[in-house]
Amino acid sequence: MHFDYTMALGSFLVAIVVGLTGMGGGALMTPMLVTFFGVPPLTAVSSDLVAAAVMKPVGGLVHLRRGTVNLRLVGWLCAGSVPAAFCGVLIARALGDGTNVQLVIQRALGVALLIAAAGLAVRGYLAMRDRAEHRTTGRRTAAPGEPAAIEPAAISVRPIPTVLIGIVGGLVVGMTSVGSGSLIIVALLALYPALKANQLVGTDLVQAIPLVMSAAFGHLLFGDFKLEVTVALLAGSLPGVYLGSRISARAPGGLIRRALAFVLLASALKMFNVSNTGVVWTLLGVLLAAPALWMLLRRRHGLSALPWTAEAPAPAPLVTGPPHSTDASR
Repeated sequence: MHFDYTMALGSFLVAIVVGLTGMGGGALMTPMLVTFFGVPPLTAVSSDLVAAAVMKPVGGLVHLRRGTVNLRLVGWLCAGSVPAAFCGVLIARALGDGTNVQLVIQRALGVALLIAAAGLAVRGYLAMRDRAEHRTTGRRTAAPGEPAAIEPAAISVRPIPTVLIGIVGGLVVGMTSVGSGSLIIVALLALYPALKANQLVGTDLVQAIPLVMSAAFGHLLFGDFKLEVTVALLAGSLPGVYLGSRISARAPGGLIRRALAFVLLASALKMFNVSNTGVVWTLLGVLLAAPALWMLLRRRHGLSALPWTAEAPAPAPLVTGPPHSTDASR
């Protein structure tokens, strides 16, 4: 079996970003395989999902031990997502073989990436709104090094909307591998605004375990799984996720998520075979328009227009005193 060291290095770099941001690996790993390594879209989806099925339980078990998982929500989500994920594989396979199915999967992946990029923007907006109204919502964005929540939120589970979220998310994951960590978590945040940040992440991680396993099982049976691709992904992503998680507390999360949204947008445009010139002009337009819109929304919610306020700690002042006047460990 051939081992691709370059692919392992690429998955290592992507996994660092995943560990830093909590963003679902499928939204980055699958486009990387298709765009930079020429892996056929269906093969990329199949192999990435099998790798994710190995990695997902690690984070989920940590949250279960910490008590940051709403098991009722997990149950209702899985009632919709687990069968839907398997059906998503069957739908992808029913589209046919060869070039046609690969093209459809590539287009579906592009749509999912656009939704994931929009989801990051929505997450940022809702977090900003909660910072302005945290007295009424009870949820806020934690400062670096601070627990995301102290007490679990008391919420009333809404079964039908929750199952529908699971169905839609499961279908998207089964067809594209994107959605378990980027689409579903945004939908949960909108449906249950009282969920604390760590409960939101923990619940999403645990429900993603059976969801991804169902999709991976379907791709093992009916997809285009390649063992050498999955091995390379695991070899790079396991240490990458660990490293990213270790340094996440010190990283400017807001800035990283903005950069990640640009990467997702660029990847989505390439899935639609947009020319390099078109990608550059589109990203330039977004780069010019997004800050103005963001500052307008912040002022509307009564927050300071300074980019450091409430989203990331302000840059440390320049210290000119003796070395013992600062403590780099703090």
